[in-house]
Amino acid sequence: MKRSERLVDMTKYLMERPHTLIALPFFAKRYGAAKSSISEDLAILKHTLANNQDGILETVAGAAGGVRYIPFLGKNHAEDYLSDLASRIEDPSRILAGGFVYLSDILGDTQDLRRIGELVATRYAYDEIDAVMTVETKGIALAQAVARYLDVPFVTARKRSKVTEGATVSVNYISSSLARVSKMELPTRALKKGAKVLIVDDFMKGGGTLTGMEELVKEFEGTIAGICVLCEADFDKEKLVKNYLSLVKISKIDTAKKLILAEPGNFLNETDFDRF
Repeated sequence: MKRSERLVDMTKYLMERPHTLIALPFFAKRYGAAKSSISEDLAILKHTLANNQDGILETVAGAAGGVRYIPFLGKNHAEDYLSDLASRIEDPSRILAGGFVYLSDILGDTQDLRRIGELVATRYAYDEIDAVMTVETKGIALAQAVARYLDVPFVTARKRSKVTEGATVSVNYISSSLARVSKMELPTRALKKGAKVLIVDDFMKGGGTLTGMEELVKEFEGTIAGICVLCEADFDKEKLVKNYLSLVKISKIDTAKKLILAEPGNFLNETDFDRF
């Protein structure tokens, strides 16, 4: 292969396997090239990714070392995307009954999911996450996108168990949107004991659903690596969870005036973008 061809194939291979350590001899054998040539190729790729703030190529020295691609967006990319996202969410046609906001088009858009997945994975790139958790149903696509870029499994808590999932663990929680006690369940095989879990969800009003997922993680003797939501309602009531990140903060919904006020959430201030 020519160097240009190697670089294209190498980039594709690494980006399809985020957080996976690839030994240099593997690339040397794959392309029939000397290790010195492969090292030069990787230096070019590392420099290009850093210049574009579009990922980190991390090298690990030693006999068991190699190289791995870590999805990581620069702050400029993050600010531009979240400003655009907040602007789109301010569309008054999104207002739903009960103070909710229509987000299904965003959660169904592959490009939005790709960007959101990269953003959340950027924040937790070095946190050694074991699994991403969400609750059915709208959070599933979001959790899958984040898990893809962290290269970890995602698990889905359900309000009713399915016979195809076997035995389950269940917890009761206060649903802040419905003002009543609700239940959610997770199959016993879905999560390993002691797992470090990242919780994600699409929309947070009071945070009751998030506390339910926190309780589920505790039932598996796990720890919470973080909580991240696509949108938070910052006008409704005191939150039941304290330490969380939001990509977009909605400060006002006026159904009479057909008005939504939205802006980037605390994600930008709570994320270290200085890895580049």
